Amino acid sequence: MRLSLPRVALRRQVLALSIATLLPSLAFAEAALPADATAEARDVVALDQVVVTAQKRATNLQETPISVTVFDAGMLKDRSAISLGSLADGSIPSLRVTPFATRSSALNIGIRGIGASGDANQPARDAGVGIYVDGVFLGRSQGLGTMLYDVDRIEVLKGPQGTLFGRNTEGGAISIVTKTPTGEFGGSVSAGVSNYSGYNTGLHLDLPKVGDVSVKIDAVQAKRGGTTDNPMRGERDFNSYDKRGARISALWEPTDTFSALYAFDRSYDATTPYHTQVLVPGAYLSPLQKAGASTDRRDSSILGGPQEDNIGRTSGHLLNMGWTLGDSLELKSISSYRELEQGQFDMGLVDAISAYGGANTPFGRYSLAQVYQHQYSQEFQLIGSTSQVQYLVGAFYYHETAGDNAQTPNMLLWGPGGNSYTLNPATNPLNLANVRIDRASKAWTDSLGIFGQATWTPASLENLHLTAGGRYTRDDKNGSLYIVNGAATQLTFDDSWGRFDPMVNVAYDVGDNAMVYAKYSTGFKAGGANSRSTTYTAFDPEEVTAFELGFKSQFWDNRARFNLALFDSKIDHKQMDFTLPFDPNSGETRTTMVTTNANGKSTSRGAELELSIMPVDNLTLGFTHAYTDIDSLTTTDPFGAGVEVTVQPLLAPKHASSASVDYWVPFANTAALKFHVDGNWSDGFYTSEYDQMLTDSAFVVNARVALVDLPLNADGATLDVSLWARNLLDEEHLFYKLNNASLGQSGIFNDPRTYGLELAVRF
Repeated sequence: MRLSLPRVALRRQVLALSIATLLPSLAFAEAALPADATAEARDVVALDQVVVTAQKRATNLQETPISVTVFDAGMLKDRSAISLGSLADGSIPSLRVTPFATRSSALNIGIRGIGASGDANQPARDAGVGIYVDGVFLGRSQGLGTMLYDVDRIEVLKGPQGTLFGRNTEGGAISIVTKTPTGEFGGSVSAGVSNYSGYNTGLHLDLPKVGDVSVKIDAVQAKRGGTTDNPMRGERDFNSYDKRGARISALWEPTDTFSALYAFDRSYDATTPYHTQVLVPGAYLSPLQKAGASTDRRDSSILGGPQEDNIGRTSGHLLNMGWTLGDSLELKSISSYRELEQGQFDMGLVDAISAYGGANTPFGRYSLAQVYQHQYSQEFQLIGSTSQVQYLVGAFYYHETAGDNAQTPNMLLWGPGGNSYTLNPATNPLNLANVRIDRASKAWTDSLGIFGQATWTPASLENLHLTAGGRYTRDDKNGSLYIVNGAATQLTFDDSWGRFDPMVNVAYDVGDNAMVYAKYSTGFKAGGANSRSTTYTAFDPEEVTAFELGFKSQFWDNRARFNLALFDSKIDHKQMDFTLPFDPNSGETRTTMVTTNANGKSTSRGAELELSIMPVDNLTLGFTHAYTDIDSLTTTDPFGAGVEVTVQPLLAPKHASSASVDYWVPFANTAALKFHVDGNWSDGFYTSEYDQMLTDSAFVVNARVALVDLPLNADGATLDVSLWARNLLDEEHLFYKLNNASLGQSGIFNDPRTYGLELAVRF
């Protein structure tokens, strides 16, 4: 973890331009200040202490014996991150975030190469990395691309978290903590512009406390046009977004021993799909597609077609209550209800799978899907301590109802020889009521967990900390796959699983500023059924057993921090996807997928290193590296008549690194120039179990230069002016690849360089 303050100078020309532009404003602001408002320069001489809640109680990061990476609000701002999807650049090397195929409306997430799900559009299957917002588990991959509200920090917990966080945390957990109402008037207003016709606004407002109630209002918005042109006139381009959301929270504190935080949020997330580009054409493609194939990123799709926004809507209620029952005993309650709707209108594959079948034959499959979900959950925690023991016991209940359907109309017709195309009159204008539903399913989940954990620090050996805990989980899941290939079916499944996940941790303080620890833990990804299959048979949970050795230290008068973790994880009953090949000659053929539990085990082993150092005042250098080595698995292909196949792990680059430089120049009037640059490098990795191709290696650089805390008046209002860039060097890499013997090779490129200007007034 490193200080989220200033970061590296960009090119000298940019620095000179920024200073020349901004210093006149600074001089004016200094002159406008009253004589008694001058403050001392704010020199940064030590790394910040970081508080986390990874163990369900507030602890210092360096005293928490698990591997955790924390990004605070400043670090997210420095990287111009607006959602979890922004972390796809590799800023946290052990964490991999990718869209589900071409759809950024759903995210596929892995930690240490564990937890990723091959298919996010399935109500009866789950992911293996748990996402939490203010203690509330989010059950679906859809909706994770929405904008972040006023975030205090994001904690990335690596390795199985089955004891304290429960189901679907075999790879780890991501805990997003937002800022609570302060009861004092203040806030910020921001606005910005960027290339690709982008703009963003934000409002964060704390209202004065009224009686015992403090209220906070957050509203955010960001919009950007597509980065790949759609050649059909008047239609939406590829890879655009329109995100907005609002949250209101109220904190009631009637006494010193009780508090209740209520929050309601609603978000809107409209995106168009990534464009899947033809790299190497196959024999079944048209002359247009063959001529347009390129291994360099194209600015425009070869073929165009009708395209709508993929619109997602989420909303939810949160009620967090806390009672202080004594000097060392606290009861917490976390209650939540959430709803999700996600429409998906996907022409992203129009170039890649549009085989030429002759004049007047339909093509241009428009992949349409509607996903809906609602969930409610309740968690109780009793947190206490004695002179030698800290303990926590709790119970958790979760219910989810989720469903989906899929339609695939062909929107285009080939012209003679495949050199032209027109709209298909049979499907245009699109009327979903007249389009066959190819697949539809619904699933219900009930999960109950009972957990406890205690840490003993013997009075005779205060440097030793012994922690043990466990969680019992009971999952009941059933579903109905009631349409397959356009026909009504009676396919159902009904299954349940019970398991116990233990954790043991031995930590020892080596002096006042260093710690070593050894940890044993387990976790799992819930069982379910695959709604893309024709049998809808249940598969069992996927399990992970992990050992971790760690070292944490802070030294040089808190100017340096070095953390190291070594891990060895066994993956058992891995859930693996297999699919029938797509037949480009048959318009009625629908891909059939089966998920099975592998009959072998694999091992994920590796190391994670984090270093932050402040060699001189106001300069912070950061470096993180993750080495991950995961065994491939050999198992039986259910479509291969007993054939044994080898499948590589998903989202698991062998080496990945991130480096950052932060520098700031403070002024006497409390303003400062901040400079930041980060570079993120990664080996290639696999993104699909049934199409095993490595992505490209990647190197993405982000940068920001800003004048911050420029005084505007004597009442304390300040102005921030920022210039930023993501993928500053406009690097190109394929983060997703497809290969088909008939259609050729295709893939999805990362975002091109984006840059912008942002203003923020704080009051």
